[in-house]
Amino acid sequence: MKLLFNLKHPRQLFIILLLLGFLKPFALSAQQTNDNTHAEKPYIEEWVYRVRYGFKDEWWKLFQKYQISVLDKEKELGYVKEYSLHVPSLHTPEDSRWDYRLIIVFANQPASTHGSEIEKQLFPDVAMFRKEEARRWELTANHWDLPIHMADPHASLAP
Repeated sequence: MKLLFNLKHPRQLFIILLLLGFLKPFALSAQQTNDNTHAEKPYIEEWVYRVRYGFKDEWWKLFQKYQISVLDKEKELGYVKEYSLHVPSLHTPEDSRWDYRLIIVFANQPASTHGSEIEKQLFPDVAMFRKEEARRWELTANHWDLPIHMADPHASLAP
């Protein structure tokens, strides 16, 4: 491969290093702007759960005890701006059935990462927490988390 410059000449090497050093602050500034923009935008997640038949009451009590308590604390601390719980009104085919759907609006993406530290604060009995959360997952037939991005319905291209 033939280079456009000869690195054996110290003057050319000096100019290249000078240019790289000159451009680096611009690259860092652009990266920091991108990071700050990302950190300031609300981050929305959807949690969807399908519970095994016959266990909705037990599942809900465990979910409310742990997950809703954590979300309430995250809201109090400003990590969560709001959340809403949705339940279906009609029945659906089994393959598309869901029982609980939460839409959570975090202050930003980094704010969505504080759940485990808050769990430790709220539930110091780690053995009981793990036992009851394991039971909740046994009762969960299906689950998924989905980041949601707002789209402009009037945009010229589909999102």
